[in-house]
Amino acid sequence: MTHGPRPPKGIRTIGEIPETATRIVLVRHGQAMANLDGYFGGPLGCSGLSELGNRQATLLAQKWQREGQYLGAEILVSSTLPRAKETADHLASALERVVRIAPRDDLCELHPGEADTLTWREYEERFGGVDWDEDATTPIAPGGESWAQFTTRVVGALTRLVEEFPAKTVVVATHAGVIEAAMLHFVFGGPETRRLGLRTDHCSVTEFAAFDGTWFLVRYNA
Repeated sequence: MTHGPRPPKGIRTIGEIPETATRIVLVRHGQAMANLDGYFGGPLGCSGLSELGNRQATLLAQKWQREGQYLGAEILVSSTLPRAKETADHLASALERVVRIAPRDDLCELHPGEADTLTWREYEERFGGVDWDEDATTPIAPGGESWAQFTTRVVGALTRLVEEFPAKTVVVATHAGVIEAAMLHFVFGGPETRRLGLRTDHCSVTEFAAFDGTWFLVRYNA
């Protein structure tokens, strides 16, 4: 008899989730102006959600209100970038019991350094780009992060949320890169130097349940 690959160490096939689990609900922000116009939206470049992005976040909040899926969430947090904070503004209207805590820089998308505000073409002309499939430790630009640094930061940030809010549901308005890093580490077991190439949709939901040092993937890109 042949068997499929075993889950990575620390990951088990999901069954009934214990009541003591911490649920980490990662919501990718709605479409941003940076996505629409094709430039790096770091701390300087992010100008918030586009009209479509606001509509996407509104529709997700309405869906949650209608279905009651996350009405019991206790904590709401976002990254410090405007597109994530604005997405959290919309979600707050659908969460009856939630306490909103201060935005966190460690939940941001990869820090672009000197690439911030540049269009993709300007970035290629100025810095030539990076190939993280060849070397994931190369910074994206001077003053910016490498893929390896970024994934290590994200794993630490999400682990701290579980430690701070045990047995609670934590909604996180964040970014596609953060979701990919979480999938890479908690589902596929790393290493942090590889990439998955995920296409995570705007305002999609990825949920983990974590307890006793084990992370379960509940849903991805839902």
